[in-house]
Amino acid sequence: MFELKNKEGSSYHFTLKAKNGQVILSSEVYNSKSAAENGIASVKKNASEDGRYERKTAKNGKFYFNLKAGNGQIIGSSQMYASESGMENGINSVKENASGADTKEI
Repeated sequence: MFELKNKEGSSYHFTLKAKNGQVILSSEVYNSKSAAENGIASVKKNASEDGRYERKTAKNGKFYFNLKAGNGQIIGSSQMYASESGMENGINSVKENASGADTKEI
């Protein structure tokens, strides 16, 4: 499920949640609702392609990933994971959940 949130009037942000309600991907802040909706469409389009995931290690040693569009722009980032296998599970969850996810505006 994508949750599309209106922040501070004209700013929008979305999250992708797994079936258990855990946030598995968060977007940047967009200046319009249509831009955020385009971001959701881009996640759906790119989620199944493993090459679109940028696997990273933070300075504190935790793992996270970014999902990138075909043009290299980051369209979503994960939470921090304690292990590399946790991060890979997060990527698999995005792959499984994104393409068929409904969008709910909150």
